[in-house]
Amino acid sequence: MALASVVVIPARDEEQQIPGCMAALGAQTVPREEFEVIVVLDACSDRTADVARRAASELSLRLLLVDGPGTGAGAARRAGMDLAAERLLAQGIDDGLVASTDADSRPARDWLARQLAHIRAGVHVVAGLIELAPDESEQLPLEVLRRRERDAADRLARVRRADPTAAHHHFAGASIGVTAGLYRAVGGLEPVTALEDAAFAHRLAQAGIPILRPDDVRVRTSARPNGRATRGLSVDLAVSSWAAERRYEAGAFPPERLRVEKLTTSVAVVIPTKECADTLAGVLSGTVGPLRDAGVVDEVLVIDADSADGTADIGRTAGATVICQDDVLPGYGPALGKGDAMWRALHVCDADIVCFLDGDTANPDPRHLQGLIGPLLGDPSLHLVKGAFDRPLLAGGVAFPNEGGRVTELMARPLLNLHEPRLAGFAQPLAGEFAGRRELFESIPFPVGYGVEIAVLIDALRRHGLDALAECQLGERQNRHQPLRALGEMAYAVLAAVERRNGAERSPIGGHYLRPWQDCAVAEVAVTERPPLASLPAAAFGAEQVAGRLR
Repeated sequence: MALASVVVIPARDEEQQIPGCMAALGAQTVPREEFEVIVVLDACSDRTADVARRAASELSLRLLLVDGPGTGAGAARRAGMDLAAERLLAQGIDDGLVASTDADSRPARDWLARQLAHIRAGVHVVAGLIELAPDESEQLPLEVLRRRERDAADRLARVRRADPTAAHHHFAGASIGVTAGLYRAVGGLEPVTALEDAAFAHRLAQAGIPILRPDDVRVRTSARPNGRATRGLSVDLAVSSWAAERRYEAGAFPPERLRVEKLTTSVAVVIPTKECADTLAGVLSGTVGPLRDAGVVDEVLVIDADSADGTADIGRTAGATVICQDDVLPGYGPALGKGDAMWRALHVCDADIVCFLDGDTANPDPRHLQGLIGPLLGDPSLHLVKGAFDRPLLAGGVAFPNEGGRVTELMARPLLNLHEPRLAGFAQPLAGEFAGRRELFESIPFPVGYGVEIAVLIDALRRHGLDALAECQLGERQNRHQPLRALGEMAYAVLAAVERRNGAERSPIGGHYLRPWQDCAVAEVAVTERPPLASLPAAAFGAEQVAGRLR
């Protein structure tokens, strides 16, 4: 029998999943002589190749193993589908089927037969119906399943506006079929590392090529939230599961509960300040005081930027330890910003859990602190808790709901969606109030300026994983708003921190920021980063330093 189709499977370290996929292909109702399988090894470091080869031999499948670019599932799928189309076209089979699935997917027995039937009926592109594996989907939080049902209904409605006959909304790499001739004619998959299926759908739409979405072409795919792709279903499931399980409300952590759960864990509160005389007393008495009185907080440290308005005296009067930021680790020179002050404060205090609070909060509330340390005291698997607030924008005496946090919406959130989508579920990634375990904070670098919040979030994710991070709703927050032009410099610091962590070739080494409204004057934005405290040699911590005197 003549070759009729080629199945492409991109795989990175899938020795556990690939046997199931190969078994599903071995059970196809079309004769084995009519199709072959290409597994694209995407920088595998495990035994995926050997396992796939053995499975193919046992199932009498024709298998071709090829090395992919090693830059992600999108590029691997493209390489495989390019090769599949080339092999079919070389034999003059323009209407041959290039079919794609994933290593963690299980095509139905008639998956190839149904696609070939549609192709022979004149269709050029077939998108299969993708279902979650029941045994894994049952382990997902109910909220996640409901959200998926809601999103599926919305997507199907959008698809049916263009194609009323569509049986489903799916167009994903787990089940895409296209004729070799058409694949070549439209230029193949887009050269992207992820979401290549969505890009291909867009390319087909631009070319006016209809996509058949029948309900008789079916695939079951893994519902694991820790898949190999940097985008797509596994990331969506991971973020949805995180949102269902790792978002908290501050009201769930009253002082009496924290006192019981504290046990032998020590807690320090660090408040970086700069000209906060009008608000610091309220933060210390209204936010910190109740938990300190309850025995939950062991240490309160105000690290001050040599404020000229009496901030330090107010802190001492309220019972906090007050230190000038430049007096800590003076070998690094004067502190260059808030992040630098936080880094130095870590060296001064020695608690197991460190919570950073802002000193310029105009409406202090003990919940701001309870909600940050509560999840950490109750769950040892957590390493970082970020605060989330309702942030109104005050202008002309009028409060505009949800209009605060402009740098978050215009810079941080787009960057995370682009580069770290697992963190896209955080409502306020730039929240300056967060708590974490000392081990985490001492193991990561700290940008000296406004990039510190997003840097800590990204580094914590890469060190401990998404499930070790949480966010707690702390209520409403009112603090000073910066002028719009000042926000540009803050956004630049955020961008610099993300670029460094993204490994971009153009990662900034300086903070030059041009101000055209000031006759093109150049401002210096602090983008330097301090090394992990745990990496510093003992000689860096001289006995004569402030930290040594306080311990």
